[in-house]
Amino acid sequence: MTARGLIVAAPHSGAGKTTVALAIMAALKRRGMAVGAAKAGPDYIDPAFHAAITGSASLNLDSWAMPPKLLDALAAQVAESADIVVIEGVMGLFDGAEGARGRTGATADLAARFGLPVMLVIDVARQAQSAAAVVRGFAAHDPAVRIAGIILNRVGSERHRLLVCAAIAALDIPVLGAVPREIALALPERHLGLVQAGEHADLSILSDRLAAAAERHLDLDTIAASAAPLTTGGAAPAGLVALSPPGQRVALARDLAFSFVYPHLIDAWRRAGAEILPFSPLADEPPPDHADCCWLPGGYPELHAAQLAAAHRFRSGLRRFAETRPVHGECGGYMVLGQTLEEAAGTRHAMTGLLGHSTSFAKPKLHLGYRSARLLADSVLGCRGSIVRGHEFHYASLVRSGDDAPFAEVADSEGRMLGTAGGSRGRVSGTFFHAIAGDAYAVFFGTHAEYQTRRRVTRR
Repeated sequence: MTARGLIVAAPHSGAGKTTVALAIMAALKRRGMAVGAAKAGPDYIDPAFHAAITGSASLNLDSWAMPPKLLDALAAQVAESADIVVIEGVMGLFDGAEGARGRTGATADLAARFGLPVMLVIDVARQAQSAAAVVRGFAAHDPAVRIAGIILNRVGSERHRLLVCAAIAALDIPVLGAVPREIALALPERHLGLVQAGEHADLSILSDRLAAAAERHLDLDTIAASAAPLTTGGAAPAGLVALSPPGQRVALARDLAFSFVYPHLIDAWRRAGAEILPFSPLADEPPPDHADCCWLPGGYPELHAAQLAAAHRFRSGLRRFAETRPVHGECGGYMVLGQTLEEAAGTRHAMTGLLGHSTSFAKPKLHLGYRSARLLADSVLGCRGSIVRGHEFHYASLVRSGDDAPFAEVADSEGRMLGTAGGSRGRVSGTFFHAIAGDAYAVFFGTHAEYQTRRRVTRR
């Protein structure tokens, strides 16, 4: 592995690290470099922007949900065709779950594991010299994490910049950029984060604006030179995958209502020999009939509930499909498998009715956190008793639980049991839980056919 890498992080969410990371990616690509991208932690939206800017898939690297060897394998995959890898952090640099050192989900875990320098983005809109105290604390907090440079964001004036830079200069950590407050590079948001990349009319214009801003306001030469060789703990076992393919031919719902699917899962399924067959429920398309499994990922079905309710070919086709083959829904997909979905304004729409629950956004409540799920029956996610790690992030609530068999027993990141979750009826299953990877002791290896053989042996 010859690629060099760096991490763009911040003391807290909302400091501007996504915009700065995208600007660095866009500018380095415009300079002719092959840029690899990754996102720390569980996130669907930011990696889609990374991919649009760099022209290659951005993978998630999650030290809590992914076994170490899988983490190494994915990092190596990002680096294999890149000159430089830019990893965007999650939340604050040291924010994560309670857990063993290196397995907390924090961005700092990746910096320490891969030996990568951190570019720390600091929002100085409401401070000046005090920013130096923030830098001092972050630089000294963990000797295994090296702060290689500071990027100031939302700088009010030249005098403001000089005050902050003078205070930081005593720490012997260079300030490698200062983005003025009036630079209009902020991306629009909604309740689950940024508006999706696929909803922007022309991302090439955004990429050009970001690259121009980086050239004007960042010391790109020094930032690129600060990148260090990306090192891993050694070669990962051949055939290592996060989750075995749910089928040999997987019908995958994919449009603006169903867009939350992790690239590392799709790539792993393809590498294991599975064929991915996209279809669009919003275009009233049923799952392809030659598929042997259907996967409904998360997304924003609540923004398209009326259109989904009117998609009769999709709904009837999915019901026929479920008579003979497995159907699984995650979060938004789980909502669509239910009886009804209620919009924030109170209007209810009929969904597919393949499971007995109903969901609502009338009283939005945030459900957020890592989850460890023990499967209660054989399913597309694995054998009964298998442990799958992932997360929840949604504002919908169950207003009717139905009488389906529960899908899994779920615990939070600290091991506290949260009860049963999701539902299973016949060949249909679903849950609010997004799967990221099998547990450290339950990662599946090999092809879909080999996995099915393993299931048969386990069930005897």
